Amino acid sequence: MASSDFLPVTRPAIDEATIAAVGDVLRSGWITSGPKVRDFEARLSALFGGRPVRTMSSATGAMEIALALIGVGAGDEIITTPMSWVATANVVLRAGARPVFVDCDPRSRNIDPALIEAAITPRTRAILPVDLAGLPVDRDRLYAIAGAHKLRVIEDAAQSMGANWAGRMIGTTGDLVSISFHANKNITSAEGGCLVLNDEDETRRCELWRLQGAKKFGDSWDGMDVTLAGGKHNLTDIAACIGLGQLPHLAAFTARRRELARRYFAHFDRSLGCELPLEDYAQCNWHMFQVLLPPGAVRSVFISSMRDAGIGVGVHYPAIHLFTLFRQLGYRPGDFPHAERIGSSTVSLPMFPAMSDSDVDRVLAAMAPALAQALAAGPAAAAGSKRA
Repeated sequence: MASSDFLPVTRPAIDEATIAAVGDVLRSGWITSGPKVRDFEARLSALFGGRPVRTMSSATGAMEIALALIGVGAGDEIITTPMSWVATANVVLRAGARPVFVDCDPRSRNIDPALIEAAITPRTRAILPVDLAGLPVDRDRLYAIAGAHKLRVIEDAAQSMGANWAGRMIGTTGDLVSISFHANKNITSAEGGCLVLNDEDETRRCELWRLQGAKKFGDSWDGMDVTLAGGKHNLTDIAACIGLGQLPHLAAFTARRRELARRYFAHFDRSLGCELPLEDYAQCNWHMFQVLLPPGAVRSVFISSMRDAGIGVGVHYPAIHLFTLFRQLGYRPGDFPHAERIGSSTVSLPMFPAMSDSDVDRVLAAMAPALAQALAAGPAAAAGSKRA
């Protein structure tokens, strides 16, 4: 099969005007943080209702800085979900704290608000929820719990750019909000992210943590001081230029993703036994379209069979607490059964705005034969052949 016929899990949509603008930045001689970054931050701030926004080289860096801003350190605990990219928990460890996992709600696949309060201890400093696949966590319940226990909230909204909760765009409300512009996200800057902040003091401290803790006096670095051990998280003007080209398309990208999700739901063969995601066209941005394979299906065989049919399939994500790093903290299989079931059977099907309706139909047509192969390779099939 020609590579041009392969349908990937995702593909960024970058127009020619943006490509030309990046060329202009390269020719300008100013390619690191500069006027494009300031413009990008201003436009993001306007999108998020005037809240201060600072861009980063990654959303991981944004979360690291958010933890630093609220003073998280050794002995502290941060409540989060085991169903996310491992960065969500890694940043907690890097801050010297302990991630305290709470199992998922089996329908939304997000952290289950009903289980959060039981995980709160005197050492809990914050809740770090994740909007898996762009489906927002219940903000009303989340902030009610945080408020009752005087906890900060760091929203890992890496996947939910353009999504909303109760009509309010993610980022316009809440506490600290980290958003990703990685190449696979709904809008991209190739690599990058941002942190939505609350006030001028947080913004000033964020800037210090973002770039080595260094500040200058006046217009010259001749008068310079360093007040904290900051990192290196600044975004380049090259990346910001891509982000600026993407922002005007956000609404159209979101609308198209919702159309594609509707088609997946409308034409999905329910007899295959897969578990579909929560059907939400009002709030979810459909960053990913994830299904759970039926029991007994060998996921690696399914992925390989779909690839043979010219279709890319992703795995987002294995349950974090089962990785070696987190087993060393005492977590074990069986601790979070919903996350483990989701993590062991989830597959992400192609989802990006440039897809055609016929692309969705092609994915769905390949599902049955791929699942048949995956089930034939499963333990039940193996046991049956031994009995025979």
